[in-house]
This record gives sequence, C-alpha cells and structure tokens, in this order.
Amino acid sequence: MGRGKISIERIDNVTSRQVTFTKRRKGLFKKAKELSILCDAEVGIIIFSSSGKVYEFASHCMQSLLQRYYKANEENQVLNPTSEAQLWKVEAESLRQQLEDLRMNSRQLLGEDLSELTIEHLETLENQLEMGTKAIRTRKKEIFKAKIQDLNKTEILVHQENMELHKKINLMRQEMSELQKKVSAGSGKDDQEGAEGGASSSKSAYDSYDPIELKLS
Repeated sequence: MGRGKISIERIDNVTSRQVTFTKRRKGLFKKAKELSILCDAEVGIIIFSSSGKVYEFASHCMQSLLQRYYKANEENQVLNPTSEAQLWKVEAESLRQQLEDLRMNSRQLLGEDLSELTIEHLETLENQLEMGTKAIRTRKKEIFKAKIQDLNKTEILVHQENMELHKKINLMRQEMSELQKKVSAGSGKDDQEGAEGGASSSKSAYDSYDPIELKLS
C-alpha cells in the first residue's frame, strides 16, 4: 500500500513541526548537493527556522555565490525596470497576508471564528490560552507579593513612629505633673504666710483700738 498524500499546510503541533523541519531540511540539502554534482551547477541555500536559526548549504563558497547573485540581480533590474516594483508588490502582499493571519489568530484567541477549526487547531489554541493564563497569574502573584512587602515595611515604620510619639507624650505628662506639683507647693506656702500675716495685723489693730477700714474691690 502506497503512502498517502500529505496535505501541504502549516503543522500546528510544535514537536511535529520541528521534526518535519529537520528531516526536510536535510533532504533539501542532500538534493542540492546531488544537483550540484550531477549537473555541475553552483547551488546555494539559506534557511531561517521559525526560531530564528540560520542553516545554509553552498556547493562552493557561499560568499562568492551571493556576490554572483547580487550582480545578476542588478543586471536583471537594469534590463527590466519593473522588476523592483514587482518585488515590492510581492513583499506587500506577503505582509498583508501575515497581518490577516495575525488578526485571525487574535480573533480565535478571543473565542471567535472557531466553527471551521479542527480538533487539533482547537487543542493548540487551548494550550496557548493556558500558557498565557499561567504567565499572567505568575506575574499577578509577583505584583501582589511586592505590594505586601511594601505594606509590611510601611507598617513597621508607622509602628516605630507611634512608639516615638508615645515616648514623647509620656515625657510631656511627667513634665506637666512636676510643674503642677511645684505650682501646688508654691501656692500652699503663700496661703499659709498670708493667713499668719492677717492674724497679726488684726491683733495689732484690736490692741491699738484703731478703726478698721474695709475697702471693697
């Protein structure tokens, strides 16, 4: 039984996509090497993976191949002035498609446009949402922890300030108490001296039979 036809579309599973990338990259490099040997051709391949890694194959020197390519490209542009415009048109169309894919992915993450997705696509979206939720909760816990630490520090500072205020208040109470004692002692002594002076003056007044004048204030 022959091998079934493989659907050419983006592989959603990350592990399967990486395995397929490795196998097909090696196969592509092998075919390029065979082409260069069998047909005496200069072949150069540059591949950028989805993670940003660079893989290259050159039948001769990659630098000389690139220089030859740039030279041929410049000659082609001189011969065909519209080639640059066509290149920019293709680039704009590619960017437009990428933007549309990003918008579609954003809508799907929000729970929209899910009717045409398969089980594999839905599982991939679910995993992405779980990973995003986990990252958000972790960051939320970090922020709460930092706020709690700041509040604890503030509480310690306020407690220390309260202790200092209590000490000052107690010191002021002691000073007030001492002042009241001094004032009470001084007023008692003055009352006693005033009473003794009044008695002696009244006695002398009665003894001399002098008239007593009362003045009302």
